Amino acid sequence: MIEPEVLDTGLGDADDDDFDLSEEFDSQLPDHRYLDRELSWLAFNQRVLELAEDPNLPVLERANFLAIFASNLDEFFMVRVAGLKRRIMTGLAVPTNVGTSPGDVLAEISDEAHRLQLRHANAWMTLVMPALADAGIEVVSYDSLDEAERAQLYDYFQAQVFPVLMPLAVDPAHPFPYISGLSLNLAIRIRNARTGRQEFARLKVPPMLPRVVALPPAGGTVRYLPLEDLISNHLDDLFPGMEVLDHHAFRLTRNEDMVIEEDETENLIQALEAELLRRRFGPPIRLEITDDMDGVTLDLLIKELDITEQEVYRLPGPLDLRGLFDLSRIDRPDLHFKPHLPTTALAFQPGDNNERADIFAAIRKGDVLVHHPYESFATSVQAFLEQAAKDPHVLAIKQTLYRTSGDSPIVEALINAAEAGKQVLALVEIKARFDEANNIVWARKLEKAGVHVVYGLVGLKTHCKLALVIREEGGVLRSYSHVGTGNYNPKTSRIYEDFGLFTADDQVGRDLTRLFNELSGYAIEKKFKRLLVAPLHLRKGLLRLIEKERRNALAGKPASVRIKVNSMVDEQIIDALYRASQAGVKVEVWVRGICALKPGVEGMSENITVRSILGRYLEHSRIFAFGGDGEPVVYIGSADMMHRNLDRRVEALVRVSSPAHVKELEDLFTLAMSDTTSSWHLGPDGEWVRHHQDAEGRPLLDIQDRTMTNVQRRRRARAVR
Repeated sequence: MIEPEVLDTGLGDADDDDFDLSEEFDSQLPDHRYLDRELSWLAFNQRVLELAEDPNLPVLERANFLAIFASNLDEFFMVRVAGLKRRIMTGLAVPTNVGTSPGDVLAEISDEAHRLQLRHANAWMTLVMPALADAGIEVVSYDSLDEAERAQLYDYFQAQVFPVLMPLAVDPAHPFPYISGLSLNLAIRIRNARTGRQEFARLKVPPMLPRVVALPPAGGTVRYLPLEDLISNHLDDLFPGMEVLDHHAFRLTRNEDMVIEEDETENLIQALEAELLRRRFGPPIRLEITDDMDGVTLDLLIKELDITEQEVYRLPGPLDLRGLFDLSRIDRPDLHFKPHLPTTALAFQPGDNNERADIFAAIRKGDVLVHHPYESFATSVQAFLEQAAKDPHVLAIKQTLYRTSGDSPIVEALINAAEAGKQVLALVEIKARFDEANNIVWARKLEKAGVHVVYGLVGLKTHCKLALVIREEGGVLRSYSHVGTGNYNPKTSRIYEDFGLFTADDQVGRDLTRLFNELSGYAIEKKFKRLLVAPLHLRKGLLRLIEKERRNALAGKPASVRIKVNSMVDEQIIDALYRASQAGVKVEVWVRGICALKPGVEGMSENITVRSILGRYLEHSRIFAFGGDGEPVVYIGSADMMHRNLDRRVEALVRVSSPAHVKELEDLFTLAMSDTTSSWHLGPDGEWVRHHQDAEGRPLLDIQDRTMTNVQRRRRARAVR
């Protein structure tokens, strides 16, 4: 293994002149070699839905997957569909990555989304809701309650619900009200008892109230009533003197994608605040209605909301199944996954007297690779920054913040460090989608505490996950670095699978120092040693590494490429993998979400295998491993294989140098790609097929359970020693 101090990405060096990435290849690639990215995303959400449909999973976890599906689809419409529709309306739309016209792809998305939403609704009504009832958790209708229960609910309605309801009339004196995005509403038709004229009213289901109302248990069964069901059965109290003729639930999705022209504004925060306000009034892009809505009400909504019939989704059962997040939190351990208890990474475990580990001393002994959530975020990343904030020998802390939690101990550590007189730099990415408002709040709080807050480079999102601590030791300054694949967010670190590398390697420290200078000042860095950085170097670096494997294969040497990402879309990377496959390179892709690559196509990609794994944790880490002719080259970092990550974001990958860490990552990859591991297999036609049972119907290995077992086994082995 090459020693860390001489590791080099090889970018920009004279000895790489023979790697001309623009050369003409002997092999020709067919025109129709990609899968549609939007339909691939919908296929990903279908995989989430398949987990909800799986009777072998605990039923409250199945309810949670139904809620995740609903939340995912909301964001897909608010961003992807909204963006496509906006480009069509402005005449800026271009054919998709597979050559489909924008109008046709919008129609294809609509057809597939309609199919999936009906399947989602039916999964709740016919699979998960009955399974919950069998387990003693029942979601009931108002009609099924007796008089005593209704009387008790009426008292609750009057005390807790009625005071916050706001019915809005629609008549010549009252224009059609604004319908906020993702709100659940009741469309109500009433007759004026005095004039006999029919009127329309809209009532918003208050989002600050619990989505379901708990009822007294009956025969050992806990019961819940949807809030909209309670409200709709007490409409007479809201419209005294009126006859309620009909009522139906509906829900609107709006365009909530954001467009900020940074070069046209001097104050990015002010521009974002204005855009956040505009987001609330984005044009409608989807109308969900219950399947019993009458034509008169629907016609009124379509007309007033200026929406097309293609954008109407008529669904059986309740709307907005994100409310199942509340049900999934019910305290029934027997209906949840068996708990996984994160352990402290071996290097950071307490000493013999149970004293808290000295994080810096542990890192000085050698690089530390931490795997979340199997290994604790609190006793690694959080402890690293908290110790740095308190340590009198620490002079400076530099950190990127893309997303963090509302009560972030990471932010508090930076504030404490600044208040202790240390130099603290926080690069806050306030354009992190749907976290903009939170990040603005944190940026201002950090600035008030004396932290140097910067917002990155114009035109680029800063997505890399970096922390750098400068510590004085014996008159010499030493760098302690953390490069991760996930956000500095203690809450998501419990459910997102990620890696983080801690190192005291001087070269990594110099690389991070240069990168932070570039992000906060005017430096333009042309070369890094152990980092691959987007947008200037990462794409070229990965293409060269893939090309080296292709040339190794042509020379008869062992050659392999392994890539684990959230999305595989970038055409240049995909074409490089196709050419590597044609040369005989074994290519393995482990992708969570979108994949535009077609594996297993004869003459193009027969040496490429694609797998996807979904489970209790969200697979979020990015790994890039290359055979290296016996000298493996392995990187981890923040980048997915998408245009935005490679060309319009600041991303960073760090090379993993420890042979033990390289083996750990390679072993994990081998387990994921094994036919004995539960996963989805992608075929050349774009179909994902789930493989979760063997020929005898026995469940295949769950990689997340096995990883937790392996981590805990290592800890026990150390305790025995």
